[in-house]
Amino acid sequence: MVAALTRIFGVHNLALAEDVVQDAFCRALEVWKVHGIPENPSAWLMATAKNRALDVVRRHRTARTFAPELARMLESEWSPLVDEAFAPHAIRDEQLRMMFSCCHPTLGEEVQLALILNVLCGFGAEEIAGAFLTGQAAVEKRISRGKKVLASRKTLFDLGDSEYALRLSTVRRALYLLFNEGYHGASTESAVRAELCGEAMRLTALLGEHPAAATPTTHALAALMYLHAARLPARVDAAGDLNALADQDRARWDRRLVAEGLTLFERSSTGDELTAYHVESAIAAVHASAENLGATDWKQIVALYDRLMTIAPSPVVALNRAIAVGERDGPEQGLAALAAIADSDRLSRYPFFAATHGELELRRGHRDAARRHFETALRLARNGEERRFLEKRLGAV
Repeated sequence: MVAALTRIFGVHNLALAEDVVQDAFCRALEVWKVHGIPENPSAWLMATAKNRALDVVRRHRTARTFAPELARMLESEWSPLVDEAFAPHAIRDEQLRMMFSCCHPTLGEEVQLALILNVLCGFGAEEIAGAFLTGQAAVEKRISRGKKVLASRKTLFDLGDSEYALRLSTVRRALYLLFNEGYHGASTESAVRAELCGEAMRLTALLGEHPAAATPTTHALAALMYLHAARLPARVDAAGDLNALADQDRARWDRRLVAEGLTLFERSSTGDELTAYHVESAIAAVHASAENLGATDWKQIVALYDRLMTIAPSPVVALNRAIAVGERDGPEQGLAALAAIADSDRLSRYPFFAATHGELELRRGHRDAARRHFETALRLARNGEERRFLEKRLGAV
């Protein structure tokens, strides 16, 4: 909705586009309380936003500067133009253009990412801070600065522009973060949000349809998403509680998504660049190929995490590597790998850092230490699913 409206109003009127979207949601709250939720809520919201946009154009077309390339048409043919902006194919194109528009070269990558996640993915500052392992105030400043820079532009980014390739990597990273937030993010509402995963996959597929973006790296990102999304049906049980990887019923994994992910993984190997997405999708492929946890090739997974640490080191990657080391070499070595994590203080608010300590201590029979770590993890739980999962682990001690 924001992308479609920005096409009409111009990127310099981004605040107006966001206000119209806000109005549509406020209208939904009023009407749906009385008449109930419509059969197609998305279509209802789109129609409401479109009608509100028409009202704005009627009222302000002589007083406000809209998108410069459309200004002449808006003087006389505003109704068909608004209809066209909300057509499904136009929305797809404008979402891409909007993502690339957020990647303004005068902004740092962290600001660009925060802008994409906020404007196009609907993330609040708290969720973005969780994804970046940083403070909420810092994220709010990034978003504010990014919107000021966008407001200084008159037109959306042209996908044929020479800067396209430079901006592509940031767009991919934003989609990666969007998927991760859905797969297991920092939301206070739910640990797993399949709709965010689906949106990330849809936008990545849209990216792959653009000739300049259909690169091996884009295929690797898509492969990673498909292989992880295949596990979603088994990530929660019938009661809606989280399942650890060891407890997942692999018969519930979506084999169609696994097959598509492996096909995309093969396509990603045609280039001459090895990226973090390649390595992460390789790790996911190893998991997808194992019949059960015991059949997992942990030696290969540790080797892949070692490679990932040379390409894109981070505390989260180091944590996942330590878990794999614990599976391959035993809990003592896993704990040693945890202790060796650089910048581990960035994980101090992440509940599964403490929970991993608890699991490894429990496996080596140190129940008091395990209990303390699980209690710490429980205090840090961000939503009901995490709390119930950690309560069960605490109960197991």
